[in-house]
Amino acid sequence: MTSIDLNADLGEGFGRWRLTDDEQLLSVVTSANVACGFHAGDAVTMRRVCELAAGRGVTIGAQVSYRDLAGFGRRAMDVPPAELAAEVAYQIGALEVFARAAGARVAYVKPHGALYNRVVHDEEQAAAVVDGVLLADASLPVLGLPGSRVLALAEQAGLPTVTEAFADRAYTDQGTLVPRGHEGAVVSDPEAVVERSVELARSGAVTSHSGARISVRARSLCLHGDTPGAVELARRVRARLAAAGVTVAAFA
Repeated sequence: MTSIDLNADLGEGFGRWRLTDDEQLLSVVTSANVACGFHAGDAVTMRRVCELAAGRGVTIGAQVSYRDLAGFGRRAMDVPPAELAAEVAYQIGALEVFARAAGARVAYVKPHGALYNRVVHDEEQAAAVVDGVLLADASLPVLGLPGSRVLALAEQAGLPTVTEAFADRAYTDQGTLVPRGHEGAVVSDPEAVVERSVELARSGAVTSHSGARISVRARSLCLHGDTPGAVELARRVRARLAAAGVTVAAFA
């Protein structure tokens, strides 16, 4: 039977400001990518989301990023490798405190935003992320784009790797994500997102931005929590996957 994990970026708030409906999304997803304070999130938010996730049996992952609160981690940055490795480990360690306090643990790591896209091709930055994960916990899986350098280097270092797909993002013919800001980069039609979710789960393929059929084999499907109507969309995706005979279960 076909099985896939549903992950979402959660805890993306700071102080009194909240972007994601964490409580409602945690009733749908099986893995939570929790912001660790560098692009969003703070101590109170991390603790709250970890408690909610643990209480609902949702797997907790550390969503690490460049230190860029003002730009939500989506601005290109050049960070020296040793510094980036230390900052990745720091973020994982911070979230681990709250995960353990909630009776759970950090079970995987996923880069966010500009860092996520950078480590698809950038050998140096990808190696720094891997070094940071190894520094924090050499058993943690790394979640990322199929064919990315960070997954290749993680495998070489002995780290488990998990591939993911995006139903609400457009793909290039090479299997990478169309950069945000480009026309059509985000798939906004809810029905199209639902149909692409089932297609990705069942066939491991999707139609690219140019109309080409490309292979995107993934063990996890990302549902963006900051999408308008994210909760209802997530519910529709999960319901349609179940109707299509796809089992939804965490990978870790």
